Amino acid sequence: MADVATPSGADMFDGGAADKKKAVESKPEKPDEAKYQESLAKAEKELAVSQKRLTDVKKKIELAKPQNKDSPSGKRQAELLAEIKQIREKQNIGKQGRNKIQEEIRTGNQKVKELIAQQKVARSRVNFKNVDELDREIDRLQKQVDSGNMKIVDEKKALAEISNLRKQRKGFAGFEESQKQIDETKKKVQDLHDSINDPESKALSERYTVVQNELNGIDKERNEAHENLNGLYNERTVLQKEQQAKYAAVKDIKDEYWKQTRAVQQYEYQSRQRARERKKAENEKYHQEKRKERAQQMLAEASDKAYLDEIRRAESLMRFLDPSYSSEKAPLQAPSQFQATAQRTVDDSSPKGMKVVRKEEEDYFAGTGGKKGKKGKNAKKAESPAPAAATKYSCPPSVIDDCLAIKIEPPMTAAEVPTALAAVKEKLDFWKSDQNAQTKRNIEKAQKEVERLEAEEAGSTPATPTTSAPHANGETKATASVDEGGSVANEIELVKSAAADVVADLKGASLEDKE
Repeated sequence: MADVATPSGADMFDGGAADKKKAVESKPEKPDEAKYQESLAKAEKELAVSQKRLTDVKKKIELAKPQNKDSPSGKRQAELLAEIKQIREKQNIGKQGRNKIQEEIRTGNQKVKELIAQQKVARSRVNFKNVDELDREIDRLQKQVDSGNMKIVDEKKALAEISNLRKQRKGFAGFEESQKQIDETKKKVQDLHDSINDPESKALSERYTVVQNELNGIDKERNEAHENLNGLYNERTVLQKEQQAKYAAVKDIKDEYWKQTRAVQQYEYQSRQRARERKKAENEKYHQEKRKERAQQMLAEASDKAYLDEIRRAESLMRFLDPSYSSEKAPLQAPSQFQATAQRTVDDSSPKGMKVVRKEEEDYFAGTGGKKGKKGKNAKKAESPAPAAATKYSCPPSVIDDCLAIKIEPPMTAAEVPTALAAVKEKLDFWKSDQNAQTKRNIEKAQKEVERLEAEEAGSTPATPTTSAPHANGETKATASVDEGGSVANEIELVKSAAADVVADLKGASLEDKE
């Protein structure tokens, strides 16, 4: 069967898509993630600022509306006023007890002030701040007096000064007592303050201040907004348009980014899809080529006559065992146009009608010595024939291989040759007589295999492939592997027609044999 050049799967796929390639768009550019995040953050920041400005203007408008109790600011003002009322009620409960304590605090503070003033007057009369300074001065003067270097007048002055300083030192004990009294009075005043300023009262006072400040702020904003209500309405309209424009800018940035991202994803998906289709086409083409190759092999095996190898071996054995055996004139195969031809011719121009005679060699005995009687004995011995030498038989290894191949016992002695020859002749006759029938059976088997492949192509359950051993009575190996599923529809008709041609050739050959 002639080989048909088949393009590869990639060529088949590309060949049918020449026009489609022109329509394939170029790869879109992937958006810059960092640039996108930067522009998006900037746009969202501008949008947030615009929204805040719009919210502030709306609050001012709500505040400026007269007698609008249902507005957020009106509700908040009512809540704050109710809270202030509750704080005042709680503060009035302990107001009387706090008045007496506050009077004691004022008295204690006045006493502290008087004690401090008295202490300041007493200290102003002393040139020393504390007892340590006074003691150091006394020690200094005493050392000068004890040294004996002073004049009598100066020494008297120093002694008088020492006496005066010692008197002042006794007055410092009064300063300490006065300071102790001041500290005790301050502690009492602080305790009174702590009794008034308990955590609950302090928290109420602080909360009252915060609420009052918030109420003042609401009133101030309402008064300012009420003065320019129309201007607030115009400002709100402008800010609404600005806010919508900022929102549209953010939306455009996101839409453009995701549009480019989806375009890249779509292109990559289409590229993968085309690659998968190309791979699928190549895979299908590969399996199609494998199935075509198997179909060609099936056809070649079915077209060969059966028992060719067995007949060749048998005739070789026949020619070896019986040199007089001659095979059929008709060759088993048609002569090839590439067979070897004679390169030279032998000159057979010998004389016609002449016979070449073999030269007979005569026995020659040199010398005739010896006695006469012995000569007669030697002559008799020479005339008697020599005994025949025993014949030896050797079977070549190739003959043994051929015998084993066709399953007969190889002859090991000359006496076994006739038996082996008869066995070879029997097998040879059987193979020649059964050759056409076996070839037809091989063709039928190949046709069944083709039908099985056709059934698989039609979607039937794949049959288990059958195989046959080599040289098994000339049967072919028309099988298909399990993993080679798919279509061989392009080869089925060709195989069927080739099988029909082989059957016709065999019928013609058998008619020629009969003639």
